[in-house]
Amino acid sequence: MDKNTQAINYMKEQNYEEAARLFNEVIEEQPEEPLGYINFGNLLVQLNENDRAARFFEKAIRLDAQAATAYYGLGNLYFEQSLYPKAQVNFKKAIELGLEESDVYFMLGLTLQNQEQFKFALPYLLRATELAPEDEEILFQYGLTLAQNNNLKDAESIFHRVLKMNQEHSDAHYNLGVLSLFNENVEAALSHFNEALRIQPEHLLAANGKKNIEQLLNE
Repeated sequence: MDKNTQAINYMKEQNYEEAARLFNEVIEEQPEEPLGYINFGNLLVQLNENDRAARFFEKAIRLDAQAATAYYGLGNLYFEQSLYPKAQVNFKKAIELGLEESDVYFMLGLTLQNQEQFKFALPYLLRATELAPEDEEILFQYGLTLAQNNNLKDAESIFHRVLKMNQEHSDAHYNLGVLSLFNENVEAALSHFNEALRIQPEHLLAANGKKNIEQLLNE
């Protein structure tokens, strides 16, 4: 097992000290190779040392302007700091350089979603669902963005697919409740809001939806 792989395993085990030691050795042994800097940057992200992490990713890019995962790392850093335009630029660059993984498409979709660019978020979230068809959170966010684009029938279908994967997905129930209300199916809406609250009793939006329906029924 090479040092990079060993260090990544230490990271997964949350043995950050040993991971840092090995990544440092990799960089000392191969100072012109970007991978060591990228991995050390990922470790620093885990430790919330964002400024240092950014410097490691930027160093990797100076060594290799085609280092797609370095741009992805920077994108995540900016996303966590809610610097969405900067995150967007870096995620797009990673994709342009050939990073064909569900996570980068998902994160770019979320970045656009957070900037209320729902129309532009859709194709990236769709691609993420194609690359990771069993990932319920990716599928859910795709459904949410469909709803935000007023593609309500498609959104409803996606939320039902999420529930097939996980019957206990409270937000899928809540959103189906909202769509049911839109379709004037009050009973179905109440049922979905109740399910959301059974799964997550502190679900404020579902509680508010249920309260509004009950007031409506009592009028």
